[in-house]
Amino acid sequence: MKVVEVKTKEDRKDFLEIAIKLYKGVPNWIRPLDHDIEDVFDPSKNKFFRHGEACRWLLKSDEGKVIGRVAAFINHKTSKTFDQPTGGMGFFECINDKKAAFILFDTCKEWLQERGMEAMDGPINFGDRDKWWGLLIEGWTEPNYGMPFHHAYYQSLFDSYGFKLYFNQLTYARKVKIGGLLPKVIEKADRIFANPDYRFGSLKIKELDKYAEYFRSIYNKAWVKHKGVGEMSEAQAKSIMKRLKPVIDEKILLFGFYKDEPVAFFLILPELNQIFKHINGKLNWLGKLIFLYHKLLKTNKKMFGVVFGVVPEHQGKGVEAAIVVHLTRFAWNDKFQYEDFEMNWIGDFNPKMMRVAEDVGGKIVKIHRTYRINFDPSKPVERAPMID
Repeated sequence: MKVVEVKTKEDRKDFLEIAIKLYKGVPNWIRPLDHDIEDVFDPSKNKFFRHGEACRWLLKSDEGKVIGRVAAFINHKTSKTFDQPTGGMGFFECINDKKAAFILFDTCKEWLQERGMEAMDGPINFGDRDKWWGLLIEGWTEPNYGMPFHHAYYQSLFDSYGFKLYFNQLTYARKVKIGGLLPKVIEKADRIFANPDYRFGSLKIKELDKYAEYFRSIYNKAWVKHKGVGEMSEAQAKSIMKRLKPVIDEKILLFGFYKDEPVAFFLILPELNQIFKHINGKLNWLGKLIFLYHKLLKTNKKMFGVVFGVVPEHQGKGVEAAIVVHLTRFAWNDKFQYEDFEMNWIGDFNPKMMRVAEDVGGKIVKIHRTYRINFDPSKPVERAPMID
């Protein structure tokens, strides 16, 4: 077997197409958009190259057949915020062969060690946590947009190599229109609604820049305390909203305010894989026409929670419940487009968010696992710290 660094146009094509070969005939796998994968490794598209570096490889059999792929990367802004300098690996795909997998893992390890790293997280993204993060270990239903789908045998490959659990990411799901909120959730929400200083509403697409700043303000107060999460700039917030604009359903992007200051958001999107599964990874002119067809006909019946945040001084007061109940006021009717709701990426280190998901009737339907391995085996891997 031979490892080849991805450099040529043909290499990049092989990097994409090995996944197609490995998942051929696998129920529920949805091919990611080619440009979503390629943009991760394009310095002109991925802002993380401003303070990081990445490399990717193919694994070929002795006969020259591509049998695996992987990437390694370092975010120099966050790599040294851990107990030891920590890099990442991801975009792993491989045949069910321990030797082949270990060659790919070793390649990442050696590349990171050469750059001063002492540990490796994976499989993760060279970018924000909302995409391509974690190994699917439970719940092989159709993946939500940007969420990884993996063969079940991958877990044994990671475990055998010596990766240890760092944290699990939980996906909760429920039917939209069946009710099911606990009485205590309604009570908490009613207390907030009774306070005239609070108000809740949906994003207004005509004022996107203003809402981008609301989003940034709340995010930086609510999320930056998490290890490995950097502060969001004004330019980043505007870029995110601009990127989302073509797919936004403004009524389900919710914000909460206290005395007209933004204090909470619950960003929900139409689940795009319910459309993208029809275009086979190619968002070319034909793919765009197919996308537009399904969008106009509202064939997508699933929405998913992208991110939820409440600024610290308003946490635990019932704001979380109020923003959810606000959603039900227009979602619980027969004319509402969406029938299914999933909440992505709730870390098992975040018991408050787990409670919110459970209180609104969510059940765990998928688990993605983020692993860590210390290159010095005498150093134990500590679980991700719990959020107060």
